[in-house]
Amino acid sequence: MADRQSTPQALRFIDNPVIVALLCLTLGLAPFYPEPHIWGKIRWVMGGANGMTWMDWLDLFYHGIPWLLALRLVIRKMFFKP
Repeated sequence: MADRQSTPQALRFIDNPVIVALLCLTLGLAPFYPEPHIWGKIRWVMGGANGMTWMDWLDLFYHGIPWLLALRLVIRKMFFKP
C-alpha cells in the first residue's frame, strides 16, 4: 500500500479521522428523525429491496460513502504502518 507521501494532496483529507467521523455523523446518518436514513436503507435491502428504484440505490451509496471511508481508515490503521 502506498504511504502518505504518495497520496495526492487533494485526497489526504480522507485519511483524517476527524473529517471521516464528522462525515459519518452528518452525511452518514442524516436525516436523523425518525431513524437514520442509512439504517432504513440497509433494512430495506436486507428485506429483499422490493420496490427500490435506481434513486434509492444511489441514495444508499451516497449515505454509505462516509461509512466506507471509516472502514477504509480502520483497515489502513490496523494493517498498514505509516
